[in-house]
Amino acid sequence: MIYEITDLKLDNASLILNETLFHNANGYIGVRSNFEEGYPGGIPSIQGAYINGFYDFVEMKQAEKLYGLVEEKQTMPNVADTQGIRVFLGDEEFSMFTGTVLESKRTLNMEEGYTLRRVLWRSPNGKEAEIIIKRLTSFTRLSLFLIEYAVTPLNFDGSILFISTHQGEVTNHSNPDDPRVAAETVKHIIPFRVELRDGRSFVVSRTARSGLTVCTAVENRFASGTEGTVTTETLETGTVTRASAAAVRGRTVKLYKYTVFSDSIRQNNCENHAGEDIEKHTRIPVEDIYREQREYLREYWDGAFLEIRGDEKLSLAVHYNLYQLIQSVTKDGYGNIAAKGLSGEGYEGHFFWDTEMYIQPFFTLTNPEISKTLIEYRFNTLEEARKNARMLGHSRGALYPWRTIMGKECSGYFPAGTAQYHINGDIAYSIVAYYISTRDISFIAEKGAEIVFETARLWMDTGNYYRGKFLINDVTGPDEYTCIVNNNYYTNVCARYNLYWARVFYEILESSGALAPLAEKIGLSAGEIKAFSHAAENMYLPYDEELGINPQDDSFLSKKVWDIPATPKDKFPLLMHYHPLYLYRFQVCKQVDTVLAHFVFEDAQSIETIRNSFLYYEKITTHDSSLSACIFSIIASKLGFRDKAYMYFGDSAKLDLFDTHRNTKDGIHIANMGGNYMAIVYGFGGLRLKEKGIHFAPTLPEQWEGYSFKVHFRGSRILVEVDRESARFTLLSGEEKSIYINSVEYDLHDQVSIKMEAAHEV
Repeated sequence: MIYEITDLKLDNASLILNETLFHNANGYIGVRSNFEEGYPGGIPSIQGAYINGFYDFVEMKQAEKLYGLVEEKQTMPNVADTQGIRVFLGDEEFSMFTGTVLESKRTLNMEEGYTLRRVLWRSPNGKEAEIIIKRLTSFTRLSLFLIEYAVTPLNFDGSILFISTHQGEVTNHSNPDDPRVAAETVKHIIPFRVELRDGRSFVVSRTARSGLTVCTAVENRFASGTEGTVTTETLETGTVTRASAAAVRGRTVKLYKYTVFSDSIRQNNCENHAGEDIEKHTRIPVEDIYREQREYLREYWDGAFLEIRGDEKLSLAVHYNLYQLIQSVTKDGYGNIAAKGLSGEGYEGHFFWDTEMYIQPFFTLTNPEISKTLIEYRFNTLEEARKNARMLGHSRGALYPWRTIMGKECSGYFPAGTAQYHINGDIAYSIVAYYISTRDISFIAEKGAEIVFETARLWMDTGNYYRGKFLINDVTGPDEYTCIVNNNYYTNVCARYNLYWARVFYEILESSGALAPLAEKIGLSAGEIKAFSHAAENMYLPYDEELGINPQDDSFLSKKVWDIPATPKDKFPLLMHYHPLYLYRFQVCKQVDTVLAHFVFEDAQSIETIRNSFLYYEKITTHDSSLSACIFSIIASKLGFRDKAYMYFGDSAKLDLFDTHRNTKDGIHIANMGGNYMAIVYGFGGLRLKEKGIHFAPTLPEQWEGYSFKVHFRGSRILVEVDRESARFTLLSGEEKSIYINSVEYDLHDQVSIKMEAAHEV
């Protein structure tokens, strides 16, 4: 699985896009793929290195100081620049913009876990050299970023000089014209100590407002077999290392540059920790680091196995997306998954509900331990969610923020942000899915159930009864073009599920003897659970008899319909060209809303209603959000609209590699990547996790010869293989399982096979 670009383009757009596409990350750190030698002046770049869950505060002034409006947000700072390596062949400096580039390519090796840049270069005076730069962020040594820089003289002898920099003076990217990135360039990191110890440089910095500390440690050393001198001098905010060696025609000179990151969120003394880690990482052979990377990814790809037969380009795009998921996801409880992963500064490194609804399903099915870690992050920020609920007037319960890093709300525009109360139900849904998939009742008792109970309490304080029905007024659903509405269908059905499972978890914990400590801790009573159940049973779900659909909310169908075909193409996305209030007065959707509900909570409505809703909302959805096409693909698969399912799937799969939204320069669309996986497994494979167990309803796109994937379910591993003739379900390991195929229960002892003409089709 190799993604490769040959004959690199050096125009501004290509350079900044490739910084994203070839970034290195491991869930703790992320480094954009800038040229080590830099660009000539005037060429824009977003040069950054980031730490998951590390943040600074930024003032966010409100035009009118109303109670409870957010006036301070968190942002993900660029923490250091350790990429810089300039190379001189004698007295001529290597640059892609001088001399002659004879050959060039960039490679992402998704099995070995590194990126590579190879350049065959001729200097202005005729010196020719092959330059190969290999970079990785280690999945087994999370603090480590390694650059291997090899230069092979092809037609000259002389000298080679590397000038390697370690710079603590960095800023963040901004774009005042795009609400999806920071509006102002702010210096978030202030270096306050630069030291040299045993030939290693240490830069210790503090965030400007949050008071957090980060330390980067760097060591430059020649590889075994290369003789040379290495000297380092300190500057006010960083260091410069000069490494020189003899250049002999045909003999490779290789420099290793190790960087270690450490932060005060995770470590009591990050400087000491950085010193310990760089000592540990440089002590072992580099070959062992590469071997560990291969072994980690071999296990990852085995668990996340997914194969498409008959479309190599699409298969590559899908595997690229799956690779980015493991690069982006936190491996501890201090972080989560930022909307752009660790690839760029779009959305300022904030975590959204995207994690629970688009990304966590992948890990729940392929690596439940990571899924549990994501839930632990929400548990660790539960107290902030309680505080958020109190600020918004709720006497009980917890309300998770729409966008955040450390648990406090970061959305300054509350109608499209804070008002998205459905995030409570999204988080509860992800916990239920984890439980259904693992039956890990001890974790539910320890952490998961408390979140479900506290989010359920919030619904009781938000909603009210009217004429016997439980209503939830003045909230915003997933669709950001329709805000502050009564009875958003997605929100209400989400709340019903949350309340229902609060009762189920209460009963499970009570029967297992694990309820009492938690009930005492949060003051939970049987009477409160009864109230949850009553509200769930009487939840109002909007329905229009004439159209046979679930309206997005109480007022949605009374609005004018936006004429999408007549809207000029240069006016998309609409949020960049129309005032929010203008958009709110129309039937127009930025993304899936009710259609998403029909995927996640499909048993709430008949298949006829789901079909009618899909066809209705399809005509008024712009897909301005990357969260949209993948869900339309899943529902199209369910309804038997195979051409549409494949079209929407392709739009989703190719979004970043083909930069279809024209903003991948700011970072990958990681939620869409998780959604793309769901479009195969939940869409074409028809997989659902339900209270009774795991369900499948396989279909096969006409464009493919077949597809296969593996899932973990309750301690067992199941291989699903679909082709023209049959769908086969093989128990690879673990105890036998009951599975449902097209709603028929089967005992999976070894293998179950069904003919594809028996496959589910509406």
